Amino acid sequence: MKQDSTRNTSYTVDCEDYVHVVKFNPFDSGDSCSLIAYGGNNYVVVGTCRFQEEDAEVEGMQYKTLRTFHHGIRVDAIAWSPETRLDAIPPQIRFCTAASDRKLRLFTSDLQDKNEFKTFDGHSDYINDVVFAPNEGQEIASVSDDHTCRVWDLEGNEKAHFVLRSPGMSVCWHPEEAFKLMVAEKNGKIRFYDLITQQAILSLECEQTPLMSADWCFKNTLKIGAVAGSDWLIWDITRSSYPQDKRPVHVDRARLFRWSRVNENLFATTGYPGKTTTQLLVHHLGHPQPILTGTAAVGSGLTWHRTLPLCAVGGDHKIFFWVTEM
Repeated sequence: MKQDSTRNTSYTVDCEDYVHVVKFNPFDSGDSCSLIAYGGNNYVVVGTCRFQEEDAEVEGMQYKTLRTFHHGIRVDAIAWSPETRLDAIPPQIRFCTAASDRKLRLFTSDLQDKNEFKTFDGHSDYINDVVFAPNEGQEIASVSDDHTCRVWDLEGNEKAHFVLRSPGMSVCWHPEEAFKLMVAEKNGKIRFYDLITQQAILSLECEQTPLMSADWCFKNTLKIGAVAGSDWLIWDITRSSYPQDKRPVHVDRARLFRWSRVNENLFATTGYPGKTTTQLLVHHLGHPQPILTGTAAVGSGLTWHRTLPLCAVGGDHKIFFWVTEM
């Protein structure tokens, strides 16, 4: 694990394959290390990370692979379950993937003999995002190019089904708003659904397309962010259904938007993988310019650490990590 200044990454981890998606566990797993999962062309790797920013005894970064899960097909999205515990006996790892065959797969492992997975069928087109219910972890929501958002139980039974007007790009579930689901559509609409009545209760407008990614701020439930076209956009849902703030950031087009988990004014965006590099930008709402610019060889995926202002992007046989200032 080396510091790599030439591409201004803080750390890198070498991987056996191209990394299509990377995801820090956003939940407390009862261990001092952070869990991270990344997906390649036919497997998912689960590992732990520890950084010198949180532990003075660590030099740079320590990474350890816990287990490699055979997946058999390209991994497009990963969601962690809040039921994942490293301090249980035996430990439990649980996550869900979306794959290029339009199926969801739910993996459960004790990192020893028990390794199970279930396949959920139902979507008729590419699945763009997946998320667990954040408090109990007993349901999973997914959105797809088939113009639906679906909510499943852990057996793969469909519990709710929302018809969208365009491809679903992002789905978010907030621990403080457990009965609401945020769904972002490619046509620039972001809707909130009440899971009890199964009705849309609020909608936001981008006024530009294509919306590629949206996120619900962990630190402030009233803040929503997204990227559409080449811009990032921010809403305060108490003020207006139109964005309060927006800025052009990526020349070609923006691809992903993710809020930091530790600061409600900090977020990151990525551009489309170009011919050689993907641009990562870290923004702070108090600064007119990005506070960090990084590049990764054909990068994909974007994820923030649970307790540090540190984000990661996947790439060709590598994961890149950037530490930013608060």
